Amino acid sequence: MPGERVLSRDPTDMRKVSQKRVRQDAPVLCQASDFAYHKTHTSLQTCTARLQLHVYLNQAASGYSKIYPAFQDVNVMVIFGFGFLLAYLKRYGFSSIGFNILAAVLGVQWTVFLERFLFPDKREKHLPSILTASMSVVAVLISAGAVLGKANPFQLICMAMVEMTAFCASRWTNVYILEIEEHVSLMHVHIFGTFFGLMVSWWLTQASLRRETGKEDSDVTSDLFSVLGTLFLWMFWPSFNSVLVDGVVKKRNAIHNTYYAIAVSAVIAFALSALTNKNGKLQMTHIHGATLAGGVALGFSAHIIHSPWIAMVLGFLAGVIAVLGPYFVKMCLNSAVKMYDTCDIPCMFGMPGLLGAIAYVILFVIYNWNNLPAGYPALIEVGSLSITILVAVIAGFITGILLKLNICKAPPVSKFFDDQVYWEFPHLAVGF
Repeated sequence: MPGERVLSRDPTDMRKVSQKRVRQDAPVLCQASDFAYHKTHTSLQTCTARLQLHVYLNQAASGYSKIYPAFQDVNVMVIFGFGFLLAYLKRYGFSSIGFNILAAVLGVQWTVFLERFLFPDKREKHLPSILTASMSVVAVLISAGAVLGKANPFQLICMAMVEMTAFCASRWTNVYILEIEEHVSLMHVHIFGTFFGLMVSWWLTQASLRRETGKEDSDVTSDLFSVLGTLFLWMFWPSFNSVLVDGVVKKRNAIHNTYYAIAVSAVIAFALSALTNKNGKLQMTHIHGATLAGGVALGFSAHIIHSPWIAMVLGFLAGVIAVLGPYFVKMCLNSAVKMYDTCDIPCMFGMPGLLGAIAYVILFVIYNWNNLPAGYPALIEVGSLSITILVAVIAGFITGILLKLNICKAPPVSKFFDDQVYWEFPHLAVGF
């Protein structure tokens, strides 16, 4: 029709039109391609980041799920076990349990703070840091047994802070200078707490060696509470000795051997308790300490012992020491050294701990007898043990001097072993 544009069918013209359209659409196509590429690349990066985060969270959750049960075992030992173990004084039950948790939680917080500076690998590991701090604070609870009933809360707080500082410094020396295993360095806690507590007790009781009549006795209720604490400690002690051990086989050995040792020490406690009584009756004081002595003795070497009978022999010896030791230690400490501790901690923790340290050195030498240069770490362990005892004695001596200052307001002898000095009893209130 007239005026109507006629479309050319010439292939050359069509090719030119196509090329023109391609040139016009090229920028748009490039932009779309770039957008799709960047979007895909960004999505891939996002997915990769999310996958990495998911893997990290799973690993963290897996690590926490492995540590947390053992941490709870140790936590129950520290708060419940030791709290009720020391509640055997009939007029000092509130203070035994209450002051125990006060010293424990303050000691754990202070130890976590110190470990952030002394142990760089613990800075970002919160639960492992709390775990090692909870194990370290056992030293304070052992020392508290030496001054049980003779120190006020302020003195216990000061003692806990100084003792944890000294113990962390001792651990740092053993781990970073002598290169002792972390597990072994923490097993020094029984020995450190014993020597530290004895030195503090020596200062607090020099002027009053005479035992208070009646106040240090126990009754049925207080003994039941103490046995309850003993049972919880007994059940969870394998966790205490194995939680920081590396390797499945070593951890398994630590659990098995600790159980064998505390089982034997419990049997020996009952047997010797009846044999040492003129009427053949059991004495609850023997059951409190001797049933746990096997676990203390196996702290160092539980993971390297391959034969159950070795663990059972150590448990037997520890039980004998815990039952018969007080008869000889009291004579030496009270008469010769003028030292008096409330809970007989040398026989419950100190000497079984030394027995375990000596057994660890002997076993290390035996296992490396054909390659004596490989047994060099045994000498290092002797040195680390000596450092631990030396630091504990010096720190305890200085702490005892500080706690005798007037600012600490040490209770008089007439107020020893009495809850009414620190706690309110409604039934004793005026006008009740």
